[in-house]
Amino acid sequence: MPPQYTIHQRQCHLKWDNSIPPVATVASGSVVNFDCLDASNGQITPSSTVESVATMDFNQVDQVNGPIFVETAEPGDVLEVEFLELETADWGWTANIPGFGVLADAFETPALKIWKIEKDENGQSFTWFKEGKIRIPTAPFCGEIGVAPGAMGAFSTIPPLRTGGNIDTKHVTKGTKIYLPIEVKGALFSVGDGHAAQGDGECCGTAIETPMKVSVRLTVHKDMPHVKEPSFLTPGPLASNFNTGKYYSTLGIDPDIGQAMKKAITYIVDYLESVHGLTRVEAYMLCSVCMDLRMCEVVDMPNYAIGAFLPLSVFV
Repeated sequence: MPPQYTIHQRQCHLKWDNSIPPVATVASGSVVNFDCLDASNGQITPSSTVESVATMDFNQVDQVNGPIFVETAEPGDVLEVEFLELETADWGWTANIPGFGVLADAFETPALKIWKIEKDENGQSFTWFKEGKIRIPTAPFCGEIGVAPGAMGAFSTIPPLRTGGNIDTKHVTKGTKIYLPIEVKGALFSVGDGHAAQGDGECCGTAIETPMKVSVRLTVHKDMPHVKEPSFLTPGPLASNFNTGKYYSTLGIDPDIGQAMKKAITYIVDYLESVHGLTRVEAYMLCSVCMDLRMCEVVDMPNYAIGAFLPLSVFV
């Protein structure tokens, strides 16, 4: 049985930087358990109000736990991270943060949704967006998964990098193996940014953010030269918690892919407002936690077709 290690909430850092000393040294094949705060680094709590969004210190957000030095890991190798367990807290939050998100110019007022995460009679974890009306099944994953870049210096944890980082990919759930190209000795692996649920694209910039307990197995591979940037193997099927019924979908058509994406999201917000009676900011935050963005057509120039897919199974 390989040894297990526990990394606590305080063992975290705010930048990707290969000069940060590791908090643990483990052998390839070891299991590491992380206790991670939410992406606000504890600034938002179950009792927070919208004022907490306005006063949030963004120099303290998106911290990651680690780094972990993995023995035998060398530049040019690949680190396999197998997610064994992902356990959310019993609460989470979603916010509209002014200046942040795809439609930042249309949503300039802060908003905050505090979620209560519970389990149904079948043991399925879920949360209510609106009690008795809109029910979101959870599918926990970590948004921040990465190893230290080879370049010297401190790099923000906000954007994704070729070595991982803030990839915010909802399909990296329990049972998934993600492969990261190693650029420094020991790999220096870190993880964080727990999400209870998120749509592909995370359009408003926050998912259901939650503290997370994470268990991973770290394995070094010497024979995977095809891994140039993060790749992953899912247990399948994709989006199984949501893919239980009909979808309402919109297409954004535009020669600019960013504008096409904005159109598709805006049309879903319009639909939720006019058909389901949500306020526009409620609709926008709901899109971020359960709507998927897809590139439906990218070859018939001059226009792109970007699709926004809303699972109608969330409506009770």
